[in-house]
Amino acid sequence: MENENLNILSADNPLTNPKDDKLGYASFAENLANSICKMSPPDGLVMAVYAPWGSGKSTLLNFIVHYLEQKPEEEQPIIVPFNPWWFSGQEDLTKSFFDQLRGVLSEKWKSQGNGLLKQLDSLADRVSTIPDAKAKIFATIVKTLRQPKDIYKLKEEIEKTLRDQNKRILVVIDDIDRLTAEEIRQLFRVIKAVANFPNVIYLLLFDKEVVVKALEDIQKIDGEAYLEKIVQVPFELPLPDKLSLRRLFEADLQKIFADTPEELFQKDHWREVYLQGIEHFITTPRSIRRLINTLMVTYPAVKGEVNFVDFIAIETIRVFCPFIYNIVRYNSELFSPYHLNLTSSSFMSDEERKIFHDSWINQIDEKDRKSIKNIMVLIFPGIRKAIRQQNMITTSEGLVKYRNKLRICVGEIFPRYFRLAIPEGDISNAEMKAISALANDSQAFAEKLLELSNQIRPDGTSRVKLFLSCLRDLDEKDIPLNCVPSILEALFKVGDNLLRLEDQINSSFAMGNEYEIEFLIHQLLERIEKEKRGIILQETMQNGEAIFTIVWQVVSLREQHGKSEATRSKPEEERLVNGQQLEELEQLALDKIRKAAQQDKIQYDLLKVPRLRAILAFWRDLGGLEEIKQWVQNVIKKDQDLVELLGNYVVKNREGYRLDSQWLSPYLEAFEIIERVRNLAEDTSLTETQTVALQQYIKEYEMRERGENPNYPFP
Repeated sequence: MENENLNILSADNPLTNPKDDKLGYASFAENLANSICKMSPPDGLVMAVYAPWGSGKSTLLNFIVHYLEQKPEEEQPIIVPFNPWWFSGQEDLTKSFFDQLRGVLSEKWKSQGNGLLKQLDSLADRVSTIPDAKAKIFATIVKTLRQPKDIYKLKEEIEKTLRDQNKRILVVIDDIDRLTAEEIRQLFRVIKAVANFPNVIYLLLFDKEVVVKALEDIQKIDGEAYLEKIVQVPFELPLPDKLSLRRLFEADLQKIFADTPEELFQKDHWREVYLQGIEHFITTPRSIRRLINTLMVTYPAVKGEVNFVDFIAIETIRVFCPFIYNIVRYNSELFSPYHLNLTSSSFMSDEERKIFHDSWINQIDEKDRKSIKNIMVLIFPGIRKAIRQQNMITTSEGLVKYRNKLRICVGEIFPRYFRLAIPEGDISNAEMKAISALANDSQAFAEKLLELSNQIRPDGTSRVKLFLSCLRDLDEKDIPLNCVPSILEALFKVGDNLLRLEDQINSSFAMGNEYEIEFLIHQLLERIEKEKRGIILQETMQNGEAIFTIVWQVVSLREQHGKSEATRSKPEEERLVNGQQLEELEQLALDKIRKAAQQDKIQYDLLKVPRLRAILAFWRDLGGLEEIKQWVQNVIKKDQDLVELLGNYVVKNREGYRLDSQWLSPYLEAFEIIERVRNLAEDTSLTETQTVALQQYIKEYEMRERGENPNYPFP
């Protein structure tokens, strides 16, 4: 299958065997070949096949030659193929033509010796000109005028030789429409000069509009009338019908589509995108070849990572309307509401979005505008309102549906469509499935989470942040219900190690990974019967080592019950656990904090738990202030522990570091430790983070002593 796929990649790749005909050209080619074998034009004949560029003229020519070669030898003409495009740009196209004619005839008519060849050489010398070399043109004209009888006599001798042989010669000239205007003029000048040789038939294939325009531009004459004087038998090659072109396109697509997951190809979506948009651009075999060749190069690198229909659609725009492709590529947030990252464009008004979309639409050629708009609306449903003034409601269900199908309109999937490989740091669909397969093994799943947390994406965030977000969108087919406890156990085991600072400060709107974990746990719990949720949480939290993750989850459940932040409270029927289950979980989390606060540090060390401020706030609410004060007083007895305490309290955001002395004031007065902190700050053996923490504590303490309020955004 791989070799077969490679064979369809070609710059042009015309067919050679009529058995492969998919456009209905074979019968015409066969009939024309039969006529050529039967005719004997006494004064020569020029036939032409007119067809638009890329419509399959070369394929038709190959078919004609094929049928000619099947004839008995005595019926076959001598075929002299001449492709002027091969010699385009050379000084003398005329000389190239005669060289080709001479070469073929010298091989076929060895019995004639050098007589005919010398005659052709002489004729070539007299009719050849070099368009840009005026001196040589003048010399040739002078030479011709001095010896007019020689030319007439020479032509008579060649005509006699050709008539005596009584053997047809078919001169086939293809790709005329690829030449420059001057080269087209020069070629037709040669054909006109030697077109009346007996038994010589010319078969020309070109786009008539191109040649007529070239003749009119260069010679300032009526190009149509000029052609009528040269071409005696013209044929108009009809364009292939849409159905034939579609079958040709689909046959090649099928080879590219091989091994693509079925869920990434929706037939209904394909029918709409093709009939309303892509079909408009599939007008010739060459247009098919251009698109197929592009897909052959770009699709293998993202197979299984993108939606096949959307990928064909955006590649169609790349090939036939590249400036729109680039507009889409660099404005992803304006083409999809299904975007994880909030940017300034997210706050654009409907009128501003409409102005933007009207701008690029108006740049499209009018003949292509409707088809491009149709494609864009079908692959980017979020722009429907701006383009067609239709209401478009974006929901979380829509995001899940489109993300599962790897649609281009989903923000984090969008970049895959515009690169030859999965973007660095992305989570591929295959990798997502592979990791999800570990969900029934809590230890293996936890190890994978730690591995992802240490892998940094180009934007500075960790891959685990993206993975947690994508994990929320998987359904029961990807994560069976019996795997939920294993996932929770893994999160409560290593969740604290996933709270990377980079994931929190990357953007002003970014949420820390604690929220990603919280939302994921909530979503998983909603799939479980309400009566069993408390039991599962207790079992999975019991052996958990991620104290902050456990406490943060309990705090979230408390908020649902209105115990903390009233704005997040929920009606009783929407709460994940009931009141009794919550009390049991609160006690479990409090016991873990108290155990971690023990000075023997046998299993846990509260000083090393991240987000210590949140931990102490929870402890204060449930266990009272005195317990915390006693723990803090024990901690600060040792310089090493004091440094670690302050290091845990320092925070960093986009504006810099913060460590306000008042944050610890409920448990510790700053005057008790400030001199020790100043002395410790001089210790060169401290880590960079510890030094920054101590210096920031001193800085903000001194600001308050001077009556200044540290005017930084609260972290």
